[in-house]
Order: sequence, then C-alpha cells, then structure tokens
Amino acid sequence: MPIPADDRRARILDTVRGLGTVRVVDLAERLGLPAVTVRRDVAALAESGLLRRTHGSVSSAGAASGPSAAPASAPAPVRPAEAATLGLLVPAVVQYFDEVIAGARTAAAEAGVHLVLGISSYEASADRVQVDQLLASGVQGLLLAPNWTADDRPEEHAWMAGLPVPAVLLERLPAPGSPAAVLDAVGSDHRYGVLLALRHLAGLGHRRVALAARADTWTAHQVRLGYAEACRTLGLPAEPVIDIRTPATDVDGVAGRLAGAVADGVGAALVHNDQDALQLLPLLRARGVRVPEDLALVSYDDVFAALGAPPLTAVAPPKRAVGAAAVDLLVRRLAATGSGGLPVHHLELLPDLTVRESSGR
Repeated sequence: MPIPADDRRARILDTVRGLGTVRVVDLAERLGLPAVTVRRDVAALAESGLLRRTHGSVSSAGAASGPSAAPASAPAPVRPAEAATLGLLVPAVVQYFDEVIAGARTAAAEAGVHLVLGISSYEASADRVQVDQLLASGVQGLLLAPNWTADDRPEEHAWMAGLPVPAVLLERLPAPGSPAAVLDAVGSDHRYGVLLALRHLAGLGHRRVALAARADTWTAHQVRLGYAEACRTLGLPAEPVIDIRTPATDVDGVAGRLAGAVADGVGAALVHNDQDALQLLPLLRARGVRVPEDLALVSYDDVFAALGAPPLTAVAPPKRAVGAAAVDLLVRRLAATGSGGLPVHHLELLPDLTVRESSGR
C-alpha cells in the first residue's frame, strides 16, 4: 500500500534533522522510496520553509554551514559555479535534434554545467519514463522537447508543470492558459519560417504554392498553421495540403500528388522536411517534373538540403541557438531559485531562409 504523503514527509523531516545534510539520492535510498517521489516531497517541504535545498542535497531549515550561512527562510540558489547537472530530453539524436544538442552542449560547457541525455523515440508515453530516469540520476534542471502533437489535450501536459526541478521546454511553446504555460520555453518561430519561404516564392512570381507536410509532430503542426497564415498575409490561395503520412512508404504517392498539382497549374511547393524533399527529387524527375524549371521547391529544416540535386532552398530554424538559449535560460533559472526575480520566459527565435538552386531565379 502506498505511504501517505504526510507520513513520507514526516519521515523525511526526521531523517534530515538527524543527519543535518544529506544528498537527495542517498535520502531516498535510506527511506526505501523512489528518488522521484522524495524529490517532489523535498520540493514541497522546502517551499514550506521546513527544509533547505542546495546543489543536489537537502538540509534542515535550521542547519548552518558556517557563521554566514543563509537564514532558514532563504534557500540557497544553485549557481553555475557549482557544476549543476541538467537533463536533456529529445525525441531523437539524428537529423534536426543533433544540432539542437550541439548548441546545448556548447552553452553547457561555457556555463560549467553538465548535460545528461534522455531519448524518448517519438513516443509520448516514453516522455515521463525518461524524465523520471533523468530525475533519478540527480539532475537539478530539465530541458524538455516532449512528443506533443496537434491532437493532444492541454491537460495531458499538466504533469510537466509539477516537476520537482526547474524545466525549460525546447522547440515547444505551450498554449496560453494551459498547465504547461507556467514553464519557460525556447523554440523556433516556425510560422515565421513558412512566411519566409512563401514570401520568397511569391517574390519570384509564383501565385500558387503547395504544401506537402507531415502531421505527426508538433513542428509539422506549426508549419501547417504557418502555411494558412502566410497565404492569407500574402494574398495567395491556400492549396489543399498534401499529407506525408508515412515518409518511408508514402513518398512515391506524394510525388504523384505533387506532379498532379503541377499539371493543374501549381508552380512551387514547400516540403516539410528535408528528408522527404530529397526523396521527392528523383521521383518527380521520373514523372517529367523538373526542379526548378517546372516546380520551384523549398524544404524545411535545412539539415540535408544542401545535398540535393539540385541543392534545395530551405528554411533554416536556428537549431543550435535554440539549444544554447535554453541552457542559458535554465542556468539563470537555477541561479534565481528562491529570489522570485525571474519571470517565466517564452522565447521564439526567428528562422532564416537559405536560397539555393531548387527555387530557381
């Protein structure tokens, strides 16, 4: 039978008072409780002023480490110099998130903090498991790129608002008023990225621009929303979106639908993402559609776009900058713990457009 929260917290208080200061992971082991549960209880007790949290450890509210120790009502913040460990959760370590991770690693090294990586493999159910494992490893903060989709209900993200350590959402922006909106967030403004692509194509004289896109990720949903908004902004007709349902098997069908759109008068297309756009090039050629002569093509992500034949014009989200900015924000959040001086940040960084041969002149 689960131990009631009040009983657990009473045991935690008694144990900490007896030991003076103890690492949270050691405390959990002593009590025979999951580390995640103990971290949450410690956070609640610290919020009530009954315990003090420092870097990976907890002490009695009356404990002092020297003549100048902070008063019990002012928990000591975690400072970058204390070499905090940050957990980084991503859905994959290939393609797009490779660069996000690289930016985070560089910023972490400059700040003197450590990174621990968790991978949830694009399965929403894996997010909580990976987060619990990162917490059990002793991280003091989390960088989270959870597996959100357009079909998620806001309450499904509420568990992230109750995490026992500070967290920054990565390439995800919570809806205003949703439970996760209390979390810091850093991401790319993908809607602006789509506007850049369509504005470029419209500037080349194209009045009908198609979108071929996935629908299984949060970014894909933002690209779709951005397409509708950009068409309205630029006065272009919104073409029916060509769905890329299963990229490994459906790309030939996507090429057929794009070729049909070209025959109907569409002269340009935006494809999300690079991998699918690169696979489309030979399939379009096999159908007699030349890029860029018959179809000006822009891809989204700019991970592999330069390797196309022809090289692809591509929207380039600031992937490395997103990773770096998220680490910087989390380090600041840790340093401000207990001071109340840092408001919640929702930061959107603007993508660039890299123009290559595939969009023509």
